[in-house]
Amino acid sequence: MSELSEQAKQTIAEHLPRYPSKQAVTLPALHVVQKERGCVSKKAIHEIADLLELSPAQIHDTLSFYGFFRTEENPLGQKRIWVCRSLPCMLRGGEELLAELCSRWGIQPGETTADGKVTLELAECLGACDGAPCILLEDELHLRVSADDVQQIAGKP
Repeated sequence: MSELSEQAKQTIAEHLPRYPSKQAVTLPALHVVQKERGCVSKKAIHEIADLLELSPAQIHDTLSFYGFFRTEENPLGQKRIWVCRSLPCMLRGGEELLAELCSRWGIQPGETTADGKVTLELAECLGACDGAPCILLEDELHLRVSADDVQQIAGKP
């Protein structure tokens, strides 16, 4: 049984004409799989390698280089929240925000809550210094947030 859905395979195939080589599609392919499954399993690595006519080691090298991707040993929660740790955000309460979220949810950055609902991540800079402190939930930027705001945005009681 295939780890990748037909939709994922089709989406990866649609990237091929946009890039100069199949190897260049490695990063978009990993994004497709992670978005669909919440992580990139060993089996998915092999299937991506087959689709792109590469070795699984080449796919794994790309996956392990970027901190963005998760493996089956450390899957993402239903929601992924990035807390900005730039100097402006930290000076405007980002450090306290992060500490409060870690305390409330019983996790550290890079971990997922026990109920699997939220993965908390650190971002070096979200480019929204005027809205510090800020977070990124999936692809949605939230400015001037408090721990209560984040809790509500995350849908956590």
